[in-house]
Amino acid sequence: MSVTDEFRAARDRLLEMREYYETAREEFRWPEFSEFNFGSDWFDQVAKDPQRADAPALIITERDGSSTRRSWAELSQRSTQLARWLSDIGVRRGQTIAVMLGNQVELWESMLAGIKLGAILIPCTTQLTPTDLADRIERGHIQWVITNQGEIQKFETVPGDYTLIQIGGSATEGILDFAQSYNAEAEFQLDSPTRADETLLRYFTSGTTSKAKLVEHTHTSYPVGHLSTMFWIGLEPGDVHLNVASPGWAKHAWSNLFAPWIAEATVFLYNYDRFDPIALMNQMDTEKVTSFCAPQTVWRLLIQADLSALKNPPKKLVSAGEPLNAEVIDQVQKSWGQVIRDGFGQTETTVQIANPPGVPITIGAMGREMPGYDIVLRDPATGEAGDLGEICLVTDPRPLGLMKGYFENPEKTAEVFRDGVYHTGDIAERDERGVLTYVGRADDVFKSSDYKISPFELESVLIEHPGVAEAAVVPTPDELRLSVPKAYIVPTGNAQPGPELAESILAHCREHLSAFKRVRRIEFAQLPKTISGKIRRVELRQAEERRFNGGEPAGKEYRDTDFPSPKP
Repeated sequence: MSVTDEFRAARDRLLEMREYYETAREEFRWPEFSEFNFGSDWFDQVAKDPQRADAPALIITERDGSSTRRSWAELSQRSTQLARWLSDIGVRRGQTIAVMLGNQVELWESMLAGIKLGAILIPCTTQLTPTDLADRIERGHIQWVITNQGEIQKFETVPGDYTLIQIGGSATEGILDFAQSYNAEAEFQLDSPTRADETLLRYFTSGTTSKAKLVEHTHTSYPVGHLSTMFWIGLEPGDVHLNVASPGWAKHAWSNLFAPWIAEATVFLYNYDRFDPIALMNQMDTEKVTSFCAPQTVWRLLIQADLSALKNPPKKLVSAGEPLNAEVIDQVQKSWGQVIRDGFGQTETTVQIANPPGVPITIGAMGREMPGYDIVLRDPATGEAGDLGEICLVTDPRPLGLMKGYFENPEKTAEVFRDGVYHTGDIAERDERGVLTYVGRADDVFKSSDYKISPFELESVLIEHPGVAEAAVVPTPDELRLSVPKAYIVPTGNAQPGPELAESILAHCREHLSAFKRVRRIEFAQLPKTISGKIRRVELRQAEERRFNGGEPAGKEYRDTDFPSPKP
């Protein structure tokens, strides 16, 4: 049996079991490959299928309604041509290519071409500054950069021994013109197949609590490991999948490349400068989107619009990144008749835990272990297994969707792979049915009066208040309780920050939270975030400690003691 046939057999079996979670958990086994190449062994082979060749593999629609469409056969041929050109200009197997592009067809051409070439790909967001790029060039050992004309000037002050390849405009001296690739032969093949354990991808993490780490994935850990992601979403051949994620981050590869193309579904993107929920829903109707994935931020913006604008809602709705709260799930279900299913994974893995199709969800829960993953919860202090603790992946047998390690960081790699498991750094609780509920990052969970506090739980209550758009809860030092929960609040557009809103929010917390976990202080402020949009609570915690020690002036803070106690 060829690797293509073996991969298809594993894929097809998961498709058959997508409504039978327990069976999938019991029966699924990761394919065992010594060699694999997603470009030539999978994408090209699908493109040869007469029933799939002319079907759309990629659709990108712009704000003005124009669109770019590529069939499986067109992308297969074009990526082979690009691989040949890259080889002709000197790109060698094992060399590192940074791909710094927006949602444009050249991004997918470059990713497929790099896979076929056996290069190491480092996707980068266009939001990077020259300082960010200098760090990535140095730590990623980047030798080639594919980017747009509009981003070229960022590299003028970025040192390093690398070659720029420019898309659009006229390339100046020393910069190669991507357009020349259209003159290359559309034939390319490596001298020997890419090994299953050969490095394919290096992703920089978003760095919510520390400097961004460089995660290393192989030709199987993402390209094959995303079978679990396909199962979670419920993707199948013929689906049109829309995932709202920015290029340059792992989630973009999850759901805008590997998972849908494993399923032989269409990848659909809608480009916009400013988020417009009505325009997005109109495009979803136009392209007959059947599957939709978005982070919590986008879901919250959608429910503030008229959800009935979408005439034919997708049957498959999922979310990842930050856990969803009950309000969002409830409003979408009422309008679209479908339940949003949360999923959990990391740059370091594919989907580990999720709410699979066909299984009733517990509102607010992460879900259950995905096929191919075994989870144990360990107390961060004692290492003992139980029903509350750090999410750890059993590594014997090792799940295929788990990273190779952190590039050139053996100490950090050893730290997360200690004691025979992989440590995620996230805390969860498991109920008697095996359903897991997210508690928070191990670094973010804190104690107040000896009670353990989950920021996520408190934030979920806060954003149910009509005046709260976003919230981040951190401990602030307190002489009596050692620390108390403090909420940094971003008000909704029609809410006025001030004492009246603060009193209303604190009253809302009194009504919906037990006394020991109640939010005691509020400050209205913008939240510090990574360039991928994740909240950096570590900055807020550090600011609170500096203020307590007199090293930083306090902002305008409202305390529960500032307002009269409610009458009994």
